[in-house]
Parts: sequence; C-alpha cells; structure tokens
Amino acid sequence: MKVFLRTACTPHIMRNAVKVALVVGTVLNAVNQGSHVWRGEPISWWQVAMNYLVPYCVSTYSAVKNEMNHKGQS
Repeated sequence: MKVFLRTACTPHIMRNAVKVALVVGTVLNAVNQGSHVWRGEPISWWQVAMNYLVPYCVSTYSAVKNEMNHKGQS
C-alpha cells in the first residue's frame, strides 16, 4: 500500500490524472447538470465534486497499477 500511495503521488501521474479529471468531469457535469444550468436552477455541488473526483481516482489507480506492473511490484 505504501508503494501504491508513493507512486500515486508522483508528479507525472498526478498531472495526467488532473488532465483526465478536468476533461471527463466537465463532460459528466454537462450531461448530469446541463439542464439545471440551462434553466437557471441550482446545481448540486456535491455532484460537481464527485464528477471530478471519480475520474481522477480511476485515472490515478490505472496509472499506478500500470507502472507497478511494469516494475514488477504488483
């Protein structure tokens, strides 16, 4: 677990995960809350946060597992 967390905090993995989260999270927010924004209704900030957090976590997990497999640490 320690190796996993250390690898997850490396700058290149974090930078790539942020990029993925910005793109995917924005699309998810447009799909999930676009009608609310269009009608001028309030949006769920909890849902906004989750729409960015989930892709970040998935991207990070995938990148870390891939890097650990290449280094034989899985």
